[in-house]
Order: sequence, then C-alpha cells, then structure tokens
Amino acid sequence: MAEKNEKAPKTSFFDGLKVEFKKIIWPTKDTLVKQTAAVVAVSVAVGLIISLLDSVIQYGINFLVNL
Repeated sequence: MAEKNEKAPKTSFFDGLKVEFKKIIWPTKDTLVKQTAAVVAVSVAVGLIISLLDSVIQYGINFLVNL
C-alpha cells in the first residue's frame, strides 16, 4: 500500500498572515461610522433598560423588606 506523503510547501507564518490580510474586505468610512453609531445607541439603550429594571427591582425589594 503506497501512501502519498506530499505536504504543502512550508511558508513562514508572516507570509501566510500577509496572504490572509489581503483577503480582508475593510469597511468604508461611511459604513464604519454607521455601525459605530448603531453599537453606541444599542449599548446606551440596553444600559438604560438595565438601570430602569435595577431601580424597579430595588424599589420592590425595599418595599417588601419594610412591610
């Protein structure tokens, strides 16, 4: 039984890294600004929701403790 022991030619890590970086499709400035604004807006909204829930839950706990 003959086994093929062919291996890909060895390239350095940095050569492979350079090839992979050429495959990246970098976003345009407009897309980057829009996506950044969306992330900031969602983060602020989620932060406000969590803060509101925390206040309501804390009020409820304090109400129950002081009965």
